[in-house]
Amino acid sequence: MTTIPRRAALAAPLALAALRLARAQAWRPSGQMRILVNAAPGGTTDIMGRMLAAHLQQRWGTPVVVENKGGGGGTIASAEIARAAPDMLNLLSTNIGPSSIAYSLFRNLPYRPESFQPVSNMIRGPNVLVVHPSVRANTVAELIALLREQPGKLTYGTAGVGQSPHLSAAWFHQLTNTQAVPSHYRGSAPAMLDLLAGNTQFMFDNLSTAIPHIRGGRVRALAVTSAERNQALPDLPAMRETMPELAEYEVNTWFGIMAPAGVPADALRTVNLEIKALLEMPATVARFAEMGGVTAYGTPEEFDAFIQAEIAKWGAVVRREGVQLDFG
Repeated sequence: MTTIPRRAALAAPLALAALRLARAQAWRPSGQMRILVNAAPGGTTDIMGRMLAAHLQQRWGTPVVVENKGGGGGTIASAEIARAAPDMLNLLSTNIGPSSIAYSLFRNLPYRPESFQPVSNMIRGPNVLVVHPSVRANTVAELIALLREQPGKLTYGTAGVGQSPHLSAAWFHQLTNTQAVPSHYRGSAPAMLDLLAGNTQFMFDNLSTAIPHIRGGRVRALAVTSAERNQALPDLPAMRETMPELAEYEVNTWFGIMAPAGVPADALRTVNLEIKALLEMPATVARFAEMGGVTAYGTPEEFDAFIQAEIAKWGAVVRREGVQLDFG
């Protein structure tokens, strides 16, 4: 009987892994790539998509263009990518709204979870409740008192119907028995612009995009939506700390990359590994920390399982809220 030397036996799995990595890295785009951002310029979904585009273009020397298409809470652009050719040349920069909440929110959504191939998550972090400086509220309790004094009089901005900032506000009002008028925008950046102008009084926004305005004193932050305080603003309370009615309140948002279903396995692995490389760069970690977020790499399988869990979680929230919308 022929025996395999122990050293050779140990080396075989490593050689196989190296071969698989080499094969994955062998794929290169056959032409120009496009990253479609399902939100307006300036928000976290846009920032993330542009960071990835710059990284891929530098690595491969192939043009990678970024296009923004907001509307429908991110579902219009998502539907476009669901219909795209599965050649890995069209990617979707997406987030929790159109890629998990939308499945229970919209009655006739033209795509399903199986319409996409998850590539990787990229960044996660909390939302934050901010108010215009003119609002007479320095704490969550004071804002709730103001809302109860003037039911339905204050207006809050959202990044779009069904996005996590919208449902963060909806759940907040539900738990505190308060009312305000929503004003929906095609992304967090235009919503923030109207808040800065004083056209709305408050909003829930991704901490990653709101933090420069908080630090600049242009808006006043009252609380983060995560269970714990955020290291970027350690003196800012978590929402659940502020009042007994909000003890169960917790919202975390996320942003990742999707492709149309059916893309080649080698192309999928190549882009996934490039995302991993981008997220491991100290400059990326530092940039995300400045935004109040953390890197959130995952394999395609891990990202798929995560999305399925998010769909189930937010489906329950939407059903409790009793809101249903028609697509388009």
